[in-house]
Amino acid sequence: MSPFSPRVCPPAGAYEPSRVTPTAALLLTVPPVLWACNAVLGRMIADMASPMTLNLVRWCLAFALLLPLAGSVLRPGSPLWPSWRRFTGLSLLSIGGYNALLYLALNTSSAINVTLVGSITPVWMLLIGRVFFGAAISRRQWLGAAMSILGVMLVMSRGELDVLLNVRLVPGDFYILLASAAWAYYSWMLGHPTTEPASIRTNWSAFLMGQVAFGLVWSALFAGAEWGLGWGRLHLSWTLAGMLLFIAVGPALLAYRAWGAGVARTGPRWRGFHQPDSA
Repeated sequence: MSPFSPRVCPPAGAYEPSRVTPTAALLLTVPPVLWACNAVLGRMIADMASPMTLNLVRWCLAFALLLPLAGSVLRPGSPLWPSWRRFTGLSLLSIGGYNALLYLALNTSSAINVTLVGSITPVWMLLIGRVFFGAAISRRQWLGAAMSILGVMLVMSRGELDVLLNVRLVPGDFYILLASAAWAYYSWMLGHPTTEPASIRTNWSAFLMGQVAFGLVWSALFAGAEWGLGWGRLHLSWTLAGMLLFIAVGPALLAYRAWGAGVARTGPRWRGFHQPDSA
């Protein structure tokens, strides 16, 4: 099975957690590390590039890097096009939605706020799975979600209650809340029954290229609106170019490939406990 191939879902209510192997755990752990780097760099780049523009440029670079590997999937008559509705949805939730909302949040939110608010992803994962995909929720899973959130709070507060009490919510925190919900739904969609052909489903680069190609349309629309409203900015420099190249290769291509590989090897609920606070 390809790293990005969606698994066929069992009937509603029949989801059962899969056994997590060391390889799967590693695949789901590496992406959040790279995505944490993305958040740090996104904060540094905030003064040099506006959020939607940054997201567009990042994925344009990723698209260029993917082109030699999977450019053929974009040809007329490609089996990708009959599945355009699925890829439109996947790309909106991830590339066009989650990533853009993250960069938007980093303009006003601190790193601690982004991480704390983003730690609610396991809860979103359970709720969305129950409401939209018919997955049952056990007490153990609720306990696991609560422990995940408490663990993040403990680490970020360094065990000091005053740190948590002094946290002030800003508009960016609302964006991260929306982004977390979008990512949770996206992760469930990766395992939803699909009609896309095996030539795409079993080829990680083709599957990712489909998402990136449609994601660029969303990103371009949002960036165009940003510039149309007079909020766009892009101050080119070698420093910015280097950071953009890193987030296009690491947090974009490598992390998304590893995330897809992990998703293909584990049950839907496990994804939420390796949530990307900063993809």
